[in-house]
Amino acid sequence: LEKTMNTPKPVEDRSKINMHEHREVKCWIKRLGVSSEELQQAVEKVGNSAAAVRKQLGLSGTPH
Repeated sequence: LEKTMNTPKPVEDRSKINMHEHREVKCWIKRLGVSSEELQQAVEKVGNSAAAVRKQLGLSGTPH
């Protein structure tokens, strides 16, 4: 494997919600139109799958 110093940061997995990454949480809150508390409760209940969280929150469809 070739190492490069200018490797861009890997794109986060948009099928999962990482509640430990503040920037990602802010993005999901905006994308889903919910509060951080609502997002946290949904993740605690159904796990960090974005599809499961959307379903739990009563949302459907693909991300905008």
